[in-house]
Amino acid sequence: GFWQFRRAVEGLADACEALGTPVISGNVSFYNETPERAIYPTPTVGMVGLLPDADKRVTLGFKNQGDYIYLIGGGEPTLGGSEYLAVIHGQEVGRPPALDMEAEKKLQAFLREAISQGLLQSAHDVSDGGLAVALAECCIAGGRGVWFSYPTIRDQVAKVQEIFGESNSQAVISVPQKRRDELKQLLEEMGVPFVGGGHVDGDTLRINTPSLSGIQDKIDVAVADLRAAYEGAIPAAMASGAETA
Repeated sequence: GFWQFRRAVEGLADACEALGTPVISGNVSFYNETPERAIYPTPTVGMVGLLPDADKRVTLGFKNQGDYIYLIGGGEPTLGGSEYLAVIHGQEVGRPPALDMEAEKKLQAFLREAISQGLLQSAHDVSDGGLAVALAECCIAGGRGVWFSYPTIRDQVAKVQEIFGESNSQAVISVPQKRRDELKQLLEEMGVPFVGGGHVDGDTLRINTPSLSGIQDKIDVAVADLRAAYEGAIPAAMASGAETA
């Protein structure tokens, strides 16, 4: 556990140097385990930022009917060390995605510039749980649904990897229809990869994933059900623990 913690801190240090972001203090405890299990050796950084103009702040929730959605950034999604493997298959295995520092710097620079120009309605990183979870979180936060369609995917494994796989340096953003061309031009100028695949619509999260065989699988979940699952997670876990005890 200590070795893993040390390597995680070394990775944080590398990222801080690359991004010019200091971590000025910290506190560590290695005595949070219980007789039943060990905790993950995961250092966490709390950050506070200063916005020159708070009126330009961009949150993660989808805002307006018809806003177009882009998946931006590089990196190939992988199931190694993912929430999908842990939750669905009970396996904590595989190599997690490597961080490309230059790709991360490009993504963050783009987001700051797009926000300063007032192009974005929302922005949210793609992390634990991959694209599907990121979209769900945006739907819950904004109280709006989304329709998102992926390009044709070669097989079922690739489909799961694209939707639930995890990568670094990716974000889901939304933009008003009338400003799509400006956004695409900025993405191209700053060298940030992007895929346009959906729009804000209704009160349901819908993800369409066609395959080469012509079969189309769909995720179709009401935002109200997503919110209930999200907000009820801790009470459900506590109730389950009480029953077990």
